[in-house]
Amino acid sequence: MTGAIGCDAQFPGDCDESGSRARDLESAAGSFLEVRPRLFVLAYRVLRDAARAEDIVQDAWLRWQYADRANVRDARAFLSATTIRLAINDSQSARCRHEYPSGSWLPESPESADGPEARSERGEAIRAATLSLLARLGATERAAYVLREVFDYPYERIAELLGTSPANCRQLVRRARQRIPTARRRPVSARAHQRFLAAFVAAARQGNLSHLEALLVSDAAPRPRERTSPDDEWLGAATTAARTAPSRALRRHPR
Repeated sequence: MTGAIGCDAQFPGDCDESGSRARDLESAAGSFLEVRPRLFVLAYRVLRDAARAEDIVQDAWLRWQYADRANVRDARAFLSATTIRLAINDSQSARCRHEYPSGSWLPESPESADGPEARSERGEAIRAATLSLLARLGATERAAYVLREVFDYPYERIAELLGTSPANCRQLVRRARQRIPTARRRPVSARAHQRFLAAFVAAARQGNLSHLEALLVSDAAPRPRERTSPDDEWLGAATTAARTAPSRALRRHPR
């Protein structure tokens, strides 16, 4: 208390700045404590070890303290994504990747290292991860999986976005977990990959989920059938008739 009183008397500007930092940290702690139980569940889901999961949650709190929180739009999404990545990174370093096969594509947390080589490796990991999701999963499976497993969306919210039921969303996520390591890769255009990569990175690093959400939902939306003109319909019918005419003639006049 004496230090605070002396500070008020001699350096009021410094005290104001210190008070602002304290209030900011208190706000950060409130945001963190609100989702802390869920963060433990996410870490435990990956590690299957309560003590290690608790360590991951503490590490996530340290990351949250030093994060640029002014640019984080959704604290819950940011903390969830950070916790999952920290847990997966821990599981990989402990050689227990088999405990969570569906997470093997997830890249390390963006804040985990600062060197240019590490940033380059993370960039390549994220590119490979997002490409794998596009190549191995259908659009609806991908939307449900990313929103649930990476950004911790409730199944009810995913169902609302995709126009289906929570039970069906659970099935989609389970199916996606199975398909990621085993499904055949399909060709993916560079443009589609770049769109998904940019939206994913913005959501993971800044909590800016609106663009990623819109992109996933748009890709998963059913495509309307292409309408044909009357001339196209007539041409299709004429072609079909021409192809079947010889067989009809043979049936009428067998040799």
